[in-house]
Amino acid sequence: MQVTVIDYKAGNLTSVLKTLRHLGAETVVTDGDLSLVESAERIVLPGVGHFAATERLDATGLTGAIRAAIARGVPFLGICVGMQWLYAGSTEAPEQAGLGHFPESCARFAESSEKVPHVGWNSLEVRSGSQLLEGVEAGEFVYFTHSYKGPVTNDTAAVTHYIEPFAAAVERGNVMGAQFHPEKSGETGLKILRNFLAWQAKGATC
Repeated sequence: MQVTVIDYKAGNLTSVLKTLRHLGAETVVTDGDLSLVESAERIVLPGVGHFAATERLDATGLTGAIRAAIARGVPFLGICVGMQWLYAGSTEAPEQAGLGHFPESCARFAESSEKVPHVGWNSLEVRSGSQLLEGVEAGEFVYFTHSYKGPVTNDTAAVTHYIEPFAAAVERGNVMGAQFHPEKSGETGLKILRNFLAWQAKGATC
């Protein structure tokens, strides 16, 4: 299984690559070679940092190539800011559009006595039917570090509570996202990444 990992100069690239390779995946990295997206079997968009960094995806043509790959049925996983990019946008950088696969927008946590960013281990409330989170039990812990979050909608695959409920994972068809870092989330994270590597369209056969 070959995984194309997108490098937009803001992601936690090294740890994601190390974990995918640990799970037996072959990986290639692109920061603008569209042919690697066009031939991709799986695509991962890591993420750490500011939403505005996703502008590079537009500038290099990667946004269009990723959109076309998704339309072909290629499984896609966005991590942290990579998940937020799947939405229409984020109040962190209102001028920068996201992919728009999910029509809502991301926003900063509400004002609270709790510290922002939300950093550390927190538990998941897993919704039924998620292929990405198959075998993950309610209450399992994963590792977060973020100040902005996606809303809870019908596309939410798991919910976490910090200040307010937010989308810890999203999933619609072959498009998946994790607000947390599966590559830093121990056995639970490995389970989730294995599910992504094994993902196939429902009804499909090997």
